[in-house]
Amino acid sequence: MKFGLQLANSLYQEWRFYYIDYDELKRQLKTGLKNDGFNEQKEAAFVETLERELEKVAAFRNIKGDELTRRVQHCEAVVDSILASSEDADEARFNRVEEEISRITMEVTELSKFIRLNYSGFLKILKKHDKHTSFMLKPTFMIRMNARPFYKQSFDSLILRLSKLFDTIRTGGQRSQENANAGGSQQNFVRRTTKYWVHPDNVTEVKCIILKYLPVLVFSAKGKKEPDPAISSIYFDNDSFDLYLGRLEKTEGAEAIRLRWYGNMDQTEIFVERKTHREDWTGEQSVKSRFPIKEKYVNAYLKGDFDYSKIIQKLRDKKAKGEKELEHLETLAREVQGSVLKKQLHPVVRTFYNRTAFQLPGDARVRISLDTELTMIREDNEDRPRSGDNWRRVDAGTTAPFDYLPSEDVCPFPYAILEVKLQTQHGADVPKWVDELVNSHLVEEVPKFSKFIHGVATLLENRVSLLPFWLPQMDKDIRKPVPADWRSLEWSSTGLPSSRESSMERGRTNGHLRRTKSNLRNESDADSVEVIVEHPSEDVEDSDERTPLLGIGGAQNGSSSFSRGTHRQRPFSWAGGFGNLFKRDSPQSRGASTATPQKRIALPVRVEPKVFFANERTFLSWLHFCIVLGGLALGLLNFGDRVGQISGLIFTLVAMMFMVYSLFLYQWRAHKIRNRGGLVLSLGMFYLF
Repeated sequence: MKFGLQLANSLYQEWRFYYIDYDELKRQLKTGLKNDGFNEQKEAAFVETLERELEKVAAFRNIKGDELTRRVQHCEAVVDSILASSEDADEARFNRVEEEISRITMEVTELSKFIRLNYSGFLKILKKHDKHTSFMLKPTFMIRMNARPFYKQSFDSLILRLSKLFDTIRTGGQRSQENANAGGSQQNFVRRTTKYWVHPDNVTEVKCIILKYLPVLVFSAKGKKEPDPAISSIYFDNDSFDLYLGRLEKTEGAEAIRLRWYGNMDQTEIFVERKTHREDWTGEQSVKSRFPIKEKYVNAYLKGDFDYSKIIQKLRDKKAKGEKELEHLETLAREVQGSVLKKQLHPVVRTFYNRTAFQLPGDARVRISLDTELTMIREDNEDRPRSGDNWRRVDAGTTAPFDYLPSEDVCPFPYAILEVKLQTQHGADVPKWVDELVNSHLVEEVPKFSKFIHGVATLLENRVSLLPFWLPQMDKDIRKPVPADWRSLEWSSTGLPSSRESSMERGRTNGHLRRTKSNLRNESDADSVEVIVEHPSEDVEDSDERTPLLGIGGAQNGSSSFSRGTHRQRPFSWAGGFGNLFKRDSPQSRGASTATPQKRIALPVRVEPKVFFANERTFLSWLHFCIVLGGLALGLLNFGDRVGQISGLIFTLVAMMFMVYSLFLYQWRAHKIRNRGGLVLSLGMFYLF
């Protein structure tokens, strides 16, 4: 679709006179090119029109932003007066305020779309101008746009205030004890975690939809009054990328070790975290554990020179934590330190993002986080010192975009990451609004997406042989057409129950747990299988309406060289000295010497626990047959004549051969199932006969 048509279809009708006049600017270009070429006089007229359009757009954004801020202030004052006027809140006044807040929220969403459309319009017309004329206008006009940065101003503070207003109206000014304790005493519940990509065009709309049902959970850096949404994590791995491959292949017991801090670089408290993956068939769930440590002790701890038990003893003397919790922290610190030293782990990749979290206080049933401005940064010392002997590099701060770092060290992610965590009782419904959101055109489901895996696969792609399944899709536009029946923020004006009524319904709804279209999966549901990518696809993308406002996406970094790399064969060993009896060369390894290099990609696939049980049942059936045959042989040996004894001896040998064969088959199939390998029909039985 041409941008002019897209602009005409997407603009908000009440503000149509304040959008960039894209058609007029395009008409000036065409007219100037037809009549005697585009000379300096026509160029000056075009620049003057462009300046006028920029002033119009920037002025409207500022005026409308100030208006929305004043309207929010008025709503806050009205809500405070309602709560202070009487003990019982006025229901009618609350409803009127809620309608006004819903209108403000809708306008915030439309203003966000207004900004992105106009920014894309300026980029489009500048690109068209520079392409068809002899004048290069884009570099100089971008300086002018940076002086009026209407596209860089955030709505986060306004959204936070709207969230507080919705929460106050939802609770009537009093936090319900029922909601505060919700989920705390559940014994029989189901946890589901699913991740989605959100295009920058839809980020504000997604935030505004969620805040109507869940308040923003504010993160404040220690010692600071203002909330700081920045989260930075340093991921560790070794030169063989064992942790990366383990997490990507979903190996049982695979670990991810990272150091995380909240806020700026001055934070003195660092959290050491370890994620451990557990397979479905083990009956256990993946766990994440962490412990705090002072920044000044981090380097010594990683080198094995610092004993964390000293901190545990101080906490024990202060009686700050229970003895059981202290023992857990001490064990965790010792195990992480041992893994770092044994596996020779070092900093590899840093991830940075700004997180907006939504959750009712004390209620773990629905937790949603939205990570924006996600950026991956190299921390390794492969070709030149970056972090050096320190646990993190000191030249990278906590403000995106990281333009001051070398481009090869930085990979901005083009989308926001929406993570939905549900904890529902068996038989309870998924909240309707969550179901509608995750099945809408605003999000794109990406099961098992990992920031660590993506960072390694894009920044260090030439050093790994296995890539995540989503990497080849990075150059595709994830936006979808808006359905005709999409209600979005107009719900509040179409007779839908208020946020207070709908929240009460959500808390008391029981019934059969639906399987939504998005199939909200458990953390351990999806595993991986490998495919081969033989022909890399180039990703050349200009700045347009698909481009994030504050940086170019990392798609081109991740999909530009899939054809490099070698195949990594996983070892196969059996107990009992059977060795690699059934091991075959894979097609990938046989083709490694061909002229076309190949790169493997891990695709998510679920292995049901019943597959393991089916393999065990088959093994037990073989043993049952061997016992019957062995019993017949025993009878012939003891009570038969010479022919019977010879037959009994033959039956005994056959029973033993079947027993050994069934053991081979059972272990081989179990290995293939655990490693997601293809199972083929075994011909061993025909050889036995």
